[in-house]
This record gives sequence, C-alpha cells and structure tokens, in this order.
Amino acid sequence: MSRATGGQASGRSVGAPGRPGVPAPRGTAPGPWAASDPYSAALRAGRGPLFLRRVDGWLLPLEVERWCARADAVDLEVLDRCEGAVLDVGCGPGRLVAELAARGRTVLGIDVSEAAVARTLRLGGQSLRRSVFEPLPGEGRWGTVLLMDGNVGIGGDPRALLARVAALLAPAGLLIAETAPVDVDERTHVQVVDVTDAHGAGSPFPWARIGTPALLRHAGTAGLRTATQWTSGGRRFVALRGDRCDHRDHGDRCDRSDRSDRTASNSAEPPNSAAVISSQRARKPSADSAATDR
Repeated sequence: MSRATGGQASGRSVGAPGRPGVPAPRGTAPGPWAASDPYSAALRAGRGPLFLRRVDGWLLPLEVERWCARADAVDLEVLDRCEGAVLDVGCGPGRLVAELAARGRTVLGIDVSEAAVARTLRLGGQSLRRSVFEPLPGEGRWGTVLLMDGNVGIGGDPRALLARVAALLAPAGLLIAETAPVDVDERTHVQVVDVTDAHGAGSPFPWARIGTPALLRHAGTAGLRTATQWTSGGRRFVALRGDRCDHRDHGDRCDRSDRSDRTASNSAEPPNSAAVISSQRARKPSADSAATDR
C-alpha cells in the first residue's frame, strides 16, 4: 500500500498503494490473495479497476496495468542496484523477475496468488506459490530481497516481515523496499474490491502502510541498517543492509563498512538453480497458510 498519497478525492486515494504479496506470519489467519477472484481476474486481464478498501471505506487503487507491463525506468534503476541472487517477495505478475531473468541473473519470485505465479512463469521467470513466512529455498543466502510496490505492508506487521527478510539474506545482504511517499506508519484491515462488480470483493485481511521514516525505525530491531534511500518517478525507496556476519568468512571480527558489506554480499554463495527448481515439487501445504507449491 505504499503508493497512496494520503489525500482523498470522492472517497478514493489519489495514489496507488501496492501489489498484493503474501499472508500474515504463521499463527495468524491465512492471507486472502490466493482466493481473491477480483485480483486473479485483474491479473489475467492485465487491467483494473481494482482497489484495496479500508475498513473506513477509503479506496486505495492498485496499479494493475503497471504491474502487468514490462519493468519501467524506475524499476530498472532498482534492479541495477541488486546484488547476487535476488528474491522478489510478493512478485505479482512477474515483471521484475522476468527482467532479471532476461539479464541472466539468478532470481526467484514468490507469491500466494496462483494467477500471479502462472503469469510470472509464462514470462520466463522462476516463481513459487508460497508465503515469505514458509520455508524457502536458499534461506540465509540471498544477495538481495525485494519488497516492491508496497509489499512492506505484507501481513500487517512490518517488524515481523523485516525480521523474516533479515533471516533470508546472506551476511550483509541487501533489502530494497519501496515505501509510502508520505510519513505514515499505519496498521489497518483491507479487502480487494472491484468497484464495477457488486460481488467482486475478497475477505478482509491485515495490511500496513509504511513511509521511509517508519521503516527505518523498525529496521534496527530486525538487524538491518540503512545503506541508502532515494526517490525516482515519484516513488520512494530504501536500501537496507543486514548486520549479520558470517564469522567463518570474516574471522573473529566483522568489518561493517559499506565496502566490506558489499564484498561479503557478492561473495556469499547464491541459491543455485537446482535448489529453486527442486523446491517447486508439490508438497503438502502448511495448515495455516493459503500458499501451496507449484
């Protein structure tokens, strides 16, 4: 939900919030995206209108057309910053995964939406139908994790999400997150709605809107520190680097300068393609998650 501006016009926001990602952490109610007919229908059609509706009735538009298009100039700036093997959390219809794959990069997208995973695969990208809170291939070895299009809101608990991402990253790995263009730290419940269809609404679920200041406040508790932040095309981004050090590689002391962190991230063993492919074999999904393997 990171693209909403906070302004309202006729009950609707004038910005776009973010694309759906994955459900809440284990022990909470499963996420609704896999069963969201309006969302699946919109991805199959490649267009909206589609919104997240807050409990107070405010409508937050979802940028379906942009997500279903090729990576734009702002996206490419982000992808140019990626290091090592890349995990796109809440990959949606796969534009970023497809672009990185076309560059010959090791990349995996995860999403709980069957329609999103299917579209990513059709574009030639590797993708799993899975929650970020479920076991994933290459845990602790990803050079970069992406939380784009408002996916810092996944599960409605930014601290839990950041802690999970920190565990997925290689020592001194990079998290690139897109944040809200305003200073906001909001927890809410939303549902996916198609305003053109009286029956086009999913079940309510927890979500969060996080601006850059709030993200930086939460990052420290997850062992992540600021690498850089920037704005491009009206969108805001933060790069965070993990403080976790692999002492087997660095000896008894960890030099945490930016240069050393970058070297450690690039030299960490990336998840290989065999691990990614083998993880797509069907297995029984966990009882508390809507995600299943492809």
